[in-house]
Amino acid sequence: MYLLSDQWRDRLSGEALTLCLCWRLVRRDGFELRLTDHDRRLVVDQVGYEPGASVNAGRFVQSIGLKPGRAAAAGALSHAAIAAEDLKAGLWNGCRVNVCQVDWQRPDLGTLPIWSGYLSEIGVSGSGRFEAELVSLKADLERPIGRVIQSQCDALFGDERCGVEANGRSCDQRFETCRDTYQNTANFRGFPHLPGNDFILSGPATSGNDGGKR
Repeated sequence: MYLLSDQWRDRLSGEALTLCLCWRLVRRDGFELRLTDHDRRLVVDQVGYEPGASVNAGRFVQSIGLKPGRAAAAGALSHAAIAAEDLKAGLWNGCRVNVCQVDWQRPDLGTLPIWSGYLSEIGVSGSGRFEAELVSLKADLERPIGRVIQSQCDALFGDERCGVEANGRSCDQRFETCRDTYQNTANFRGFPHLPGNDFILSGPATSGNDGGKR
């Protein structure tokens, strides 16, 4: 929970609000961009936020418990650093986002945190505008860590780990399909010889037990 200072309370309780949104975006490659929907450059806490984002933020939804909150944003590609080609190439997918409010008449008051999360689904329209879904940091709790030990392949068919060109085909992730249909056993990302539940529950054999390994 964020505690408001007395000065912030006074500003928010006034009849005329002079608030704007400031966005800090950090891509996975380390590129960082700070934008504001105000019409002038703002310096807050010795950090500059450039105008021209033209971003209209939707409703920021904070969830109760561990379920990730969501938000939506839409805007024009008015800043040179946000190129439509980069959006289509996926460079902004998974970008870390911090959104805050700033009183543009009193930037010395600092920032009022609004949202922290990631850019999730991004689309670019023919008119040069983008729409993006924002997912809160709680989404990290849903992300699998490490690999799942299973008999089927855990690669996405046609991706780099798979190595097969999909070309409209499909795969059922079975070792037999990878071997016989695509001749791609070297890239199979599962554990086909992993004993299943039936093997574990079967117990020792009734005969032929010589004390060796199975």
